Amino acid sequence: AGNTLIDNHGRRITYLRLSVTDRCDLRCSYCCPETGIPLVPHDQILSYEELERLVRIFASFGVDKVRLTGGEPFARQGLLTFVKMLKKIPGIQSLYLTTNGVQASKHLDSLLSAGVDGINLSLDTLDRELYHQTTRRDCLEQVLNTFHGAIERNIPLKVNSVVLENTDDATLLSLIGLSEKYPVTVRFIEQMPFSGAAKISRNAGGGLLDRLKMLLPAIEEVQLPDPSTARVFFLPGHKGRIGIIEGNSRHFCKSCNKVRITPTGMLKTCLYDNGVLDLRALLRSNCDDSEIAGKIRCCVQNSAIDGHAAEKSSRRLSEPCMAGIGG
Repeated sequence: AGNTLIDNHGRRITYLRLSVTDRCDLRCSYCCPETGIPLVPHDQILSYEELERLVRIFASFGVDKVRLTGGEPFARQGLLTFVKMLKKIPGIQSLYLTTNGVQASKHLDSLLSAGVDGINLSLDTLDRELYHQTTRRDCLEQVLNTFHGAIERNIPLKVNSVVLENTDDATLLSLIGLSEKYPVTVRFIEQMPFSGAAKISRNAGGGLLDRLKMLLPAIEEVQLPDPSTARVFFLPGHKGRIGIIEGNSRHFCKSCNKVRITPTGMLKTCLYDNGVLDLRALLRSNCDDSEIAGKIRCCVQNSAIDGHAAEKSSRRLSEPCMAGIGG
């Protein structure tokens, strides 16, 4: 149909990931260097009004799901007002937020009243020392307050845990324990090449699933109704689910339904590309919505077939920082 967004490989785009800031109050080792990243000046980051205009354009294409990411979304002032703005856009049916949970606990009631449909909480370990080591900050208590606060308010919750080279079975099992006690999906994520460091070769093997099957022989895969980057598993006796996200081996590209906008307004049709369209330049010139829509459609029509192809054509010598991309 004329008003849908379908790429050159027949994938229909219905999901927009919007990174509202590159700022973050953690310094996770797999996301950015210890010193942080050079921050983008505020005037180069899209205003909430500019972001809202883009969401309206994407909604006109039939995009109905938006996820707000960062950096850390709560590092940007006015976030809750922006959430309310987005919920009023015709066609946007679901709005989600990804957070590290450090500041989020005090905003849960406001998020609920603003109409957020669910939260993804980044949490790699339940061990305070290990958390401090991984994130370079001692904030586990605040994150757990967000976890329990979301559960108490019945806000749909997913826990995202990056599995590092040194993540041991005890760490995995303690996180899996959350899905036993609570109705949450705990998703283990392959480490991806977005640490901000010099480019290194990573093992893209499908080791995560094999590891889970060894730890949890009784897991059964659940068939999901919609395209998803996660494979989800049911475990007898658990209130929640377990998931894996094979972000480095990229097994889910053929059903990908999402595009991303970075804090500076760069459109990415794939996490692994270098950005395909400078939306900020279009917004700040005299382009009208139909011109911007036409350029977006054109870029989506030139998408890479998968993340491997996108990464190859990007020819990067160092790993970008996830904080500047929006995950």
